[in-house]
Amino acid sequence: MREEIEYYIRHFASRFCVFIKWLVFSLLSGVLIGGAGTVFHYCMAWANEMRLSFPCLVLLLPFAGLFIVWAYHLLHDEKDSGTNLVLAAIHSGKHIPVKMAPLIFISTVMTHLFGGSAGREGAALQLGGSIGNTLGRMLRFDEKDQHIMIMCGMSAAFSALFGTPMAAAIFSMEVVSVGIMHYAALVPCVVSSLTAKGIAAYFAVMPEQFPLTGIPAFTLSTGTAIAILAILCAGISTLFCVMLHSGEKLYKKYLPNPYLRIFAGGTLIVILTMLVQSQDYNGAGMPVIARCFEENDCVSIAFLLKMIFTSVTLGAGFKGGEIVPSFVIGGTFGCLYGNVIGFSPALCTAAGMGAVFCGVTNCPITSLLICFEMFGFDGMPYYLLSIALGYMLSGYYGLYHSQKIVYSKYKTEFINRKTHE
Repeated sequence: MREEIEYYIRHFASRFCVFIKWLVFSLLSGVLIGGAGTVFHYCMAWANEMRLSFPCLVLLLPFAGLFIVWAYHLLHDEKDSGTNLVLAAIHSGKHIPVKMAPLIFISTVMTHLFGGSAGREGAALQLGGSIGNTLGRMLRFDEKDQHIMIMCGMSAAFSALFGTPMAAAIFSMEVVSVGIMHYAALVPCVVSSLTAKGIAAYFAVMPEQFPLTGIPAFTLSTGTAIAILAILCAGISTLFCVMLHSGEKLYKKYLPNPYLRIFAGGTLIVILTMLVQSQDYNGAGMPVIARCFEENDCVSIAFLLKMIFTSVTLGAGFKGGEIVPSFVIGGTFGCLYGNVIGFSPALCTAAGMGAVFCGVTNCPITSLLICFEMFGFDGMPYYLLSIALGYMLSGYYGLYHSQKIVYSKYKTEFINRKTHE
């Protein structure tokens, strides 16, 4: 009996020491990256405000692109693969250079300032992953613990910037390998995510929220309406992934010189902006989503325009993320669908955002949590249905080349393959 008690005490002490270790370092990660994410948020807000105040800034986008390519060349990071490098580092132990943090910070702010169409959370993942990896190396962690530090950093940056700590904590564990989750990172990611959210809230960074009211009861007819929307959104998410990857390949095929490539892409965005006579599709596009919820209306082809603008921008080599554009695409398509069939455009906007986000990231749990945090819990059955169908029917396409599909979406079968490009 005494030996058993001693055994349990030793093992509990061992687990408690591991807990204290990760509590300390995830708090440190949350504070540092939460602070960096807060600064990034205000720089992005300034860039978007300046662009809207001085619309002619978009004319300088091609020249801003030349500066971005030059900056990456100056720091010998011409082959930067963005978020794919962060995911690859967790899979294989590849080193994430610390220079990625300032490079992605400055280049993303410039992309938004001069009118490129891109998100910010993808940049936040790179920023957090770079800082987290650097912290792990400085603390002389082994390779597996460094992977957890990268995930901590990703969660902290996502949480600080978007204000969704539940989704942020799970996303970094779920996005790496579809079909399995790295639960060893659960406590560190939760602590770093909540800490970063607290830091951001202290400096008055407001979370993105669109609480829904007046949600209709879930019935066979309303469920069928959302199911049809989800099926269509699965096709939209696949199309978006194909456009992003194909755009990048076409640029590199016909314009192998990165300076010419980014200048041409910037020029195309200028032309497209003049043709649509609006800057709704430049920048991240959150005001477009807000109008879908507040006015229940949007341009009928807004989702297609956002796909084109984002593919042209990111394929050319401008920096930013794909997550907020996927929200805009799903939200505007959902709003259009709701207006066409006469069923709650606001609810369809929310369900469309969840379905497309899930389709492009292959992260159903994160998608569900982000819907709860952004829209409230009342629409739960609609979000659940749209995300489940969006996940299944989007196939093996995804935003990130380095993401692995470990288990099949259709059978309890180990496949361990990368997403389609």
